[in-house]
Amino acid sequence: MGVTRRIVFPAIRLVLWAVIAVALAKIAFTGAESAAQADDPLQPSAQVVEPQVQAEAGTVTNTVTVAASVVADPARPVRATLAGEVRALLAEDGQQVAADTPVLEIRSETPQDPVTTTDPVTGEQVVTERKPKVVRETVVAGTAGTLRLTVLKDQVLSVGDAVGSVTPGTLSVQGTLTPDQQYRLIGAPGEATVTLKGGPAPFTCTGLRIGAAAQDDAGDAPGTDATTATTSGTVTCAVPGEVTAFPGLGADVEIVNGSAEGAVLVPVTAVQGSVQNGNVWVVGADGSTEERAVVLGLTDGQRVQVTEGLAVGDTVLEYAPVTDLSAVDCTDPATADPAVCGG
Repeated sequence: MGVTRRIVFPAIRLVLWAVIAVALAKIAFTGAESAAQADDPLQPSAQVVEPQVQAEAGTVTNTVTVAASVVADPARPVRATLAGEVRALLAEDGQQVAADTPVLEIRSETPQDPVTTTDPVTGEQVVTERKPKVVRETVVAGTAGTLRLTVLKDQVLSVGDAVGSVTPGTLSVQGTLTPDQQYRLIGAPGEATVTLKGGPAPFTCTGLRIGAAAQDDAGDAPGTDATTATTSGTVTCAVPGEVTAFPGLGADVEIVNGSAEGAVLVPVTAVQGSVQNGNVWVVGADGSTEERAVVLGLTDGQRVQVTEGLAVGDTVLEYAPVTDLSAVDCTDPATADPAVCGG
């Protein structure tokens, strides 16, 4: 037993420590080599793959929904159509008129040069005065509604002077369009579906106007506020007379501007451009990409129809490359792209 303690156990401990030392040395050197290989920039450990998507066949409906509100239609001015004097007032202030109701009569007198004749026998000249040339013009209301007159009898007018205004008493629904919505509504139909907030069931709104609505000289009509005139980037349509509505009510205007079945579709993110013409990056069999011009059709805001340039099954980059602004020369006005450089 004494020999075992003095010789065998110490020998076993030495062997164990030797084994542990060899194992630690191996781990240390192998780990360092692996770390060196991981830090080596010439030994890539990952690969970046750009997302790809295939063009597919489907149905796309171009539906645009615009937040809007109910507004009172502005008064329409009644203007003089002849330079002259107000001969007679044919309607009263505050009267309900139709579009063809006579409002007033204007009388114009134009002096005429006298006629000079010569007696063939005596040679005596005779000057004959002529009566002025008289022209009468009847001005009509032009719009049905409530008439407001702002002229007096015998007042002298010029062509185009406002003689009053007619408030139609009708309502419209008006909303603001974003540039993207304006493009999607090119060639839109003349009607839309309107839903009033807290109002009756949705109804068809007619007389749809897109973009810069007609000003109708609303700012020049007496008793009107110029701020009620519509501006560019708006959608406006008439509220039917049988629909109960009030100015200020909120509304949603839904406009369906075309639908296509069996269309070649790709995500809008895959196309550079959003209307008429665009570019996509087609992925080849070897993984290379090629920029290709395409013709665009309808879009629902998520997918866009490609009418020319792509076929069903073609693979494209899901996200069109972003223009490298550092490579664009914006200093030369002749070659600078306004879409990239601004201005």
